[in-house]
Amino acid sequence: MATNTNITEQKPTVVETTTPVKKTARKKNYLNNRDLYDQIVISKEQEKLTKEAEKMLILLAEKAINRMKYVDEKDREDCLSFAILDLLKYWKGFNPKYTNAFAYFTEIAKRGYAKGWNAIHPEKYKGTISLNKANSHNGEDSDMGGIYTI
Repeated sequence: MATNTNITEQKPTVVETTTPVKKTARKKNYLNNRDLYDQIVISKEQEKLTKEAEKMLILLAEKAINRMKYVDEKDREDCLSFAILDLLKYWKGFNPKYTNAFAYFTEIAKRGYAKGWNAIHPEKYKGTISLNKANSHNGEDSDMGGIYTI
């Protein structure tokens, strides 16, 4: 009983259709570098910060502070105030020759946060160690003060 086992495998035919891929619009960030740059250039020409540029700088400060952690909400608000003050104070220092206004103003905001933090929590005698007179020189009285710079 010989059976004809001539089975041919049929592959399914794949039809490729070329449908145009719809390009999605670029995600709009909360602040566009080009828009900020344009507003700052306009402000420098007018020698006065425009309302739109002012809004953008405040928005930048409010969003950039979210990358930092604060235990106390009041400390966060104080640091934000210092940053906004610095942004509104030093905006004229931007050089239009460089087009990355976002980076320039973000750095000003970050330094403003640090300035605020240092104003709230100052380090006493930075870089020094306080030594008690009773513990120094085996309890002997000496004219040396209790603070030494290392």
